[in-house]
Amino acid sequence: MLKQRVITASILFVLFLAALFGLPTLGWQVLVLAVVWQSAVEWSRLAGLNGRAATVYWLLTLAMMAGMVMLDYGLAQQQQTLLHLVWYVLAVLLWVFVVPAWLIAGWRPRNAWLMGVVGWIVLLPTGLAMLDLRASSPWLLLFVMTVVMMADISAYFAGKRFGKNKLAPAISPGKTWEGVIGAMIGVTVYVVAVYWASGFYKQYPMLPGVVVAGWWWVALAVIGDLFESAVKRQAGVKDSGALLPGHGGLLDRIDALTSTLPFAAIVLVLQRLE
Repeated sequence: MLKQRVITASILFVLFLAALFGLPTLGWQVLVLAVVWQSAVEWSRLAGLNGRAATVYWLLTLAMMAGMVMLDYGLAQQQQTLLHLVWYVLAVLLWVFVVPAWLIAGWRPRNAWLMGVVGWIVLLPTGLAMLDLRASSPWLLLFVMTVVMMADISAYFAGKRFGKNKLAPAISPGKTWEGVIGAMIGVTVYVVAVYWASGFYKQYPMLPGVVVAGWWWVALAVIGDLFESAVKRQAGVKDSGALLPGHGGLLDRIDALTSTLPFAAIVLVLQRLE
């Protein structure tokens, strides 16, 4: 299983780098639309939407994402920024307030379309963040995503080697506090290494703040991972799909990104408004 996961992850990462640095703006937008579409297909199953209802859901999701992409061509810069800000604020409210309460209380919503609306707040800001961060700098998007990847890798191996104390056994029995600590250590090393190697410290001597931001990133990634696990448990499935060998569905691969990318994007958007 580990070998298959590594092979799939390696291929995906190479393809991602090629797309990130090689695709024109339109090509990247089409790729993001495809990611949101596939994620919506998988979310519709987790939400309990079947048959025609599932088709309607992912078509609406795709139309909403495509509509926002097209609006960006017709809106003034400030109007575009404000529209994106609304979605990012919804995402921040979801991840900071709603999801933690959801996980603590063990909520199990039975209304499929209510879960569908939650899916929009999860998926659409993630798609917008992929567009905004890449438009600002492909390197910025790469860094934000690789911090999450480093947290995931570190948590996996630390959990396998030292994991004894379960993080949330009722939601995801495989996750441990030792894995979280490993993720924080791994991210700290990675962030500090990038901070020094990039020369960022010469202009912005703010290492403690960068490290704390990395820890915050780990916390957000864990919340995103646990939330998808809770939704899958409610749906009675192990994986969100079978698209990626060794990983499951696309949502299984990007769950931690849905809870982190909008936070990076909202900081970027707020800087534009200053």
